[in-house]
Amino acid sequence: MFVDTHSHIYSPEFNIDRTEVVNRATTSGIKKIVLPNIDSSSIKPMLDLSASYPNVCYPLIGLHPTSVKEDFRNELEIVRFWLDRHQFFGIGEIGLDLFWDQTFVEEQTEVFRVQLQWAKERKLPVVIHVRDSFEEVFEEVGKAADENLRGVFHSFTGTLKQAEQIINWGFKLGVNGIVTFKNAGVDKVIAQIDPKHLLLETDSPYLAPVPFRGKRNESAHIIQVAAKVAELHNTTPEEIAEITTKNAEEMFGI
Repeated sequence: MFVDTHSHIYSPEFNIDRTEVVNRATTSGIKKIVLPNIDSSSIKPMLDLSASYPNVCYPLIGLHPTSVKEDFRNELEIVRFWLDRHQFFGIGEIGLDLFWDQTFVEEQTEVFRVQLQWAKERKLPVVIHVRDSFEEVFEEVGKAADENLRGVFHSFTGTLKQAEQIINWGFKLGVNGIVTFKNAGVDKVIAQIDPKHLLLETDSPYLAPVPFRGKRNESAHIIQVAAKVAELHNTTPEEIAEITTKNAEEMFGI
């Protein structure tokens, strides 16, 4: 059994065939799918999907860094509103993204700090988005780190040294289709990380693994990610499935 710990299959890219996508996942052995939120516009479709598949889809709540704009305080209030009224299995997707636009970097940092604190207060795991921002994210996590802060660095693309720091904080590394990309270099790092520190994810509809690269990703493709991780560790996909599923169930309480 596999757990896809990061999938946005509630997004419009799946409006035509969402039921088929979920069925392909479950018949492929992906029995649980974790749904990180983006912003206020994604909450309803995410909750509708999790209500339709209550034993398969598990929602998180959070404000994604690329959705942090002038109205970020209103967006944060909406996250807080839902945190008080619905069961969520973590806070995410949160973090810092300095790749697309650095206009709101100060606001992104404030939003990140607030959501880290909420996670600690509620003892919920966080799903952290890092893009062109490892130094800045590490600074914030380092200041917040304690026994109540845990989670996963989603779509890990860092160095071995950065991976070791993340593990020292008690976090997991999220591994997705990037590990199958020939020149990404992530495979060389993941090969040196004990699978007990890993979670498998797809980030659907993005980052489809080889041989689906460039196409819409979906949760069923986690099979290819697991196969690559197994190859890197000279073991079987079944062994990787067992280890990472246990990691995911413990992390998110699912």
